[in-house]
This record gives sequence, structure tokens and C-alpha cells, in this order.
Amino acid sequence: MTNAAHHLPEESAADEFIPADLADPDDPIDDLSPDDPENFDGDQLDLAERNSLRRVAGLSTELADVTEVEYRQLRLERVVLVSVWTTGSQVDADNAMAELKLLAETAGSQVLEGVVQRRGKPDPATYIGRGKVAELREIVVATGADTVVCDGELAPAQLRNLEDRVKVKVIDRTMLILDIFAQHAKSVEGKTQVELAQLNYLKQRLRGWGGNLSRQVGGRASGGAGMGGRGPGETKLETDRRRINHRIAQLRVKLRELDVTRQTKRANRERNKVPSVAIVGYTNAGKSSLLNRLTGAGVLVEDALFATLDPTTRRSEAQDGREFTLTDTVGFVRHLPHDLVEAFASTLEESATADLLLHVVDGSDPDPAGQISAVRGVLAEIGAGRLPELLVINKTDRADEATLTALRTAHPDAVFVSARTGAGIAELRERVWAGLPRPEAEVAALVPYERGDLINKIHQHGELIDAEHTPDGTRVRARVYPELAAELEPYRSVDA
Repeated sequence: MTNAAHHLPEESAADEFIPADLADPDDPIDDLSPDDPENFDGDQLDLAERNSLRRVAGLSTELADVTEVEYRQLRLERVVLVSVWTTGSQVDADNAMAELKLLAETAGSQVLEGVVQRRGKPDPATYIGRGKVAELREIVVATGADTVVCDGELAPAQLRNLEDRVKVKVIDRTMLILDIFAQHAKSVEGKTQVELAQLNYLKQRLRGWGGNLSRQVGGRASGGAGMGGRGPGETKLETDRRRINHRIAQLRVKLRELDVTRQTKRANRERNKVPSVAIVGYTNAGKSSLLNRLTGAGVLVEDALFATLDPTTRRSEAQDGREFTLTDTVGFVRHLPHDLVEAFASTLEESATADLLLHVVDGSDPDPAGQISAVRGVLAEIGAGRLPELLVINKTDRADEATLTALRTAHPDAVFVSARTGAGIAELRERVWAGLPRPEAEVAALVPYERGDLINKIHQHGELIDAEHTPDGTRVRARVYPELAAELEPYRSVDA
């Protein structure tokens, strides 16, 4: 086996926040103003609030005490990244490390170094081999790092052993993603889902020793329990696990209650035959920007991973007058933690019950094919793998022409757009309208003028083919759903 270390440079000054008055006037992002509604992303008050709190570099993370890491607040500051390269090419390993770097920076940390080890499978004791652990300890001491982030889900034993040897806090990819979710969750449902995922993760990683494990009932000298009361009591570990299980049960009940509102809205849309379109894709692929471009929703847009956690649904209208909904969903990522999929089941149902999926791909990403594969894997896991899908390659203004050419060859039916510049949006709208489910019943009727409500329903939920105003009413020919066809039955006209 060979070991290889890849070092990531420190953040440059160019990556720092630039005040608004110093921004480049030629930067296209400055043109997103209320005076240009086509390019306006909304007031973005949520983004201003999110940016108002920044982590302060140089604070301690309790380096001397790593015995009860699960009870400490996760405060990433100066981190070293660790990855095990088991399969794929060197490019795949570099892309995985780059994504881990983006995740760590999104969580608010400063990445100092990156270490990659090539081996057949992760070491069962420490995730990386013994020699690499010693090298990692030297890097931590030399850089002054206080956290090590591993690109994988560590077993409890691996986590404990690695912390004991490296002497700083160690977290894995799952905990890192959970921390980002905890920062970005705003709604009651989102916070509840994140807490449920965190508790499911921590339940298997509780630890403690010494006096904390000796809460036992004694004799008279220890409280007067007397005969029959002696013996091992409930240890602190057991108490914590019992409390976590109780809290998990409470959160699941709360989520079921919150899901009632979502189910009611969904049932109302289904009853009114309103088609639904779900925008899915890899995290930071531009899904929220696309929703803003298509509907003017004004939802939060940020160039960061997992900026959107709470789904947003907006109504839109096709060219023929039919109404449909567009839903912005949480982004996916490679190796999405199972606890997150389970906790966000009700939110992900929006994708599983959609009539059409807009699969958004970041065309400027180094590995767009990997993004497509990862998203389709998650869609299959939640039962949405067989739904109609329209592939949308976004960020064409940033992508190089060679990548776009390869994507056009591999996916000839895809739509190539730029949510920022508006390129390809008109074609996308037409493809979405064409992909909406068509009503199955064709009717011809002479609708009296006093039943204008039926004409309105045809416009909203059906497909109007022809209309003619006569002295007796409106003669229409349309495609409608069976429920509306039954309402039009008294006015059917054989010669319409």
C-alpha cells in the first residue's frame, strides 16, 4: 500500500467578505436588483441574517479534554481533512477531498491541510493506518489544528481510537453534514428533523467511564435502601441512552403532527388535479436560483452547500393557462447519511409524489456525471427513481465548453440553462409545460354563460383546445380530468 498526502492551501485574502461599497460594479451578481425583476432573487433577508453571525478564529476547542465529545458544542475552527482513497482514479480522490473542504468551510472552519491515504479499505481500528496516524498527529501539532475531519462515517471505536492518538477532536463526514443542517434549519419542522438525525447518530456513540458509570444503589450508608435494594443501578450511559430514546420518540410524534399540514396541502392539490414539479439535484447546483428565475419566489440563494433545507412550493402557470406547483427541495450529496434520509422522509416525499422531476446539475462542477449518479441513487432510495425526469444542466455561464460538449453527447435530451444570466430559461419553461401530465378525457360541450366557473376550471386544470362564443353559451372542446368531465356532462354537445 502506498501513502500519499495532499496539502490544501490556506484561505487567501481574495476569499474574504467584500463590503457592498467595494464590490465590483461589473459583477453580474450586483445586477440582481428590484429594478430588474427578471434577475431579482428577492430581498434575501434570510441571507443577510445568516451572514451576520460569523465564527471567530482562534477560540479554544478544549484540546486537553476530548473524553466526552458528544456533549460539547461542535465548533469547527482550524481543521485538517483526512480521506481514504479505496476506489476510483486520482481525479475522483481529488474531487472527494475538494467536496469535503467545501463542507468544512460551509460549517465555518478554516481548512489547513488535507491528507489522503491509498488503501484497499479503511483501517477497522483507526480509519487510517498506524503510520498515517502518527503523520496526522505531527501535522496537527505543526499547524495548531484543533479538529480532524474524516471523509467517511466512523464507527464508535474508530472515533475513540483516533481521538486518543491524535489528541484533538475528531468528527466524521456525517457529523459535519449534521452540523451544517443544524446551522441552516429555520422552520420548526426543519429543526425537528435535524435534531432527530443528530440523536439517532449520537445514540450509538455515547461514551463515558470512571465514576460516571458507577451510579449504584448501596445499603444504609448509601441512602438506606436496605435489603433487596443493593446491586447495580442505572449507569450514566444507560440513563443518557434512555433519555435519548425518549426524546427520539417525542420528535417522531411531533414530526407526524407537522406532517398532517403537509399532507392536507398535498391532498388539496391532488383533489384539484394540480400537477406538481419538484426541483431536485446535488447541493449547490442552483435549484433555488432556478425557482426564483421561474416563479420570482425570492427564496434564499447562497453559494454554499445545503443553503436550502426547508422546501418552498410556489404556483406557476403554463402557457395554456394550466396551473402547476414548483417545489424547491433539499439538495443531495454523495454518501448522504441514512439518518438524514430517515429524518427528512416527510420532506423528501415532495419529490417522491411529484408528476415531474427537474433534475438540476451543476455544469461547472469537476464531476457532473458523479453528481447525476449520486442524485439518482438517492431518488431510487426514496421511491422516486421511476418518475418522469427532465435533466437541467445549470451554470453554463461558468462551465467550460469541453464539459458542456461531453454532457450534450451523454444527455441529448437535457436542457442547458444559466439561472444567473437567464440563458435557456425560455426553452426550459416550454419543456416543463410539455412534460406536465395531460388530462385524459376529451369533451365537447356548450357551456351556458352563467356557468363561467366551469370555463375557469378548464383553463386552470384542463387543456383548452378550441372555444367559440355563441348566443346560447360558450362552445368548447377541451381535455379535462374525469371529475371535471362529469361536471360538464349535462352540457355535452355532439355537434360541438
